[in-house]
Amino acid sequence: MAEPYLTLTAPVDYESEIRRSRFLCALAPAATVAAARGFVEEVSSRHRDATHNCSAYVVGGDRAVRRADDDGEPSGTAGPPMLDALLKQGLGDVVTVVTRYFGGVLLGAGGLVRAYGGAVSRAVAEAGERGLLIRMVPARVVAVRIGHAHAGRLENDLRASPYTVRGVSYGAEVTVETGVREADLERFGEFVASLTAGRAVVEPGETVYVPEG
Repeated sequence: MAEPYLTLTAPVDYESEIRRSRFLCALAPAATVAAARGFVEEVSSRHRDATHNCSAYVVGGDRAVRRADDDGEPSGTAGPPMLDALLKQGLGDVVTVVTRYFGGVLLGAGGLVRAYGGAVSRAVAEAGERGLLIRMVPARVVAVRIGHAHAGRLENDLRASPYTVRGVSYGAEVTVETGVREADLERFGEFVASLTAGRAVVEPGETVYVPEG
């Protein structure tokens, strides 16, 4: 079953220092793998003189695409704890890069895990304090089909409603695609029936995610 998740509305940066090593965490929204990889490349290029640019991302409404990279740190001490921090706090469609400038003091495996995971957790907390986190909830793409004679009024009424019109196509009938939250499907059907005196056909389709509220 599709579950809600949190994501970012804008990038966030957070910097900390642990035993003379600087840890710079960059956190950003990423709705696609290409966007996530592009962000990792951009941050790594900006800090090409750093000791490490470790990364993690979670992409997709089901949060099924998950990647983590230690970038030269001991295996499992950087990317995986960063990814774990994202998942434990319920984030999706997000990418993070933690850049480390080594300060000359070894932290040990446990210290690295705490440093990298902690940097991401604190960046997420910073995003929350700044109001940059948004909750995404499951919705369905609903096709509303109606004859041409009544389509114009229906489209106008839907655009003026709380429901999001995603597109309109014309054929033997007019199809208006609308994004409807899962919890509102029954209410939406009743709403369309009242607008069209029962003339329209309502067909729920694929699951997508929309902002809550």
